[in-house]
Amino acid sequence: MAGMADRTTTINAEENGRRSLRVATYNVHKCRGMDRRTMPERIAEVINEVDADVVALQEVVAEAADDPSIDQLGSMLADLDGYCCCFGENRRLKNGAPYGNAILSRYPLVANQNYYLPLTRREQRGCLRADLELPDGRILHIFNVHLGTGFMERRHQGSKLLSNEILRHAGLSGPRIVLGDFNEWTKGLTTQLMKQHFQSADLRAFTRRRRTYPGVLPLLHLDHVYFDAALELENFAVHRSRTALVASDHLPLVATFQITEADGRS
Repeated sequence: MAGMADRTTTINAEENGRRSLRVATYNVHKCRGMDRRTMPERIAEVINEVDADVVALQEVVAEAADDPSIDQLGSMLADLDGYCCCFGENRRLKNGAPYGNAILSRYPLVANQNYYLPLTRREQRGCLRADLELPDGRILHIFNVHLGTGFMERRHQGSKLLSNEILRHAGLSGPRIVLGDFNEWTKGLTTQLMKQHFQSADLRAFTRRRRTYPGVLPLLHLDHVYFDAALELENFAVHRSRTALVASDHLPLVATFQITEADGRS
């Protein structure tokens, strides 16, 4: 019922000359659920429940050239309608399958780029950028981030993320949304740097829930959404459904924005 109410609000906003943008971030944990079953179709069911315009996915397994049967991303897309997709490979699994981040979008995808983040002795992490064309012709830059679990590792990755090569690149012309699994539950360097340059979506302003991971019994807040001041945050929530609670160890975070023009008009 909550999802239906959110979409009704969006429709009414558009009728009044305002356009809302619904964005979600979701770590799908290689489609392996809390019941230890690997089911891409169950992840697709959760994405359909969320009904977002843009979905940033982390820990995604894509098609391996020698074994199409392990293409979890393709299996998810087969159960979804109206999305284009880009994928950023960060490394290969033992079975040879590409593994990384993906962005699904109902808006046209005009460009995308994957960035490798600094590697220590842990697994390779990355940031996937997608440039989307909004209905008014403007470009929206989506950055899908998955940082490491090590403290020093995240410090190096956060600095690279905020560099002129990625988030502060001179060629970016539109508003930016940076979201994903930051693996940072304290106010570390990455959090401090992000808040210096972006607005931070705060769950406490919209819900009593602050901790989001793991989904069944939340102890930490790992998934975050940051955005430019040109975007007005209308709603921010954790998507909790019976399917979502078992499909992955993370729950989707869903943010609804209103995009404002340079002169402040909707």
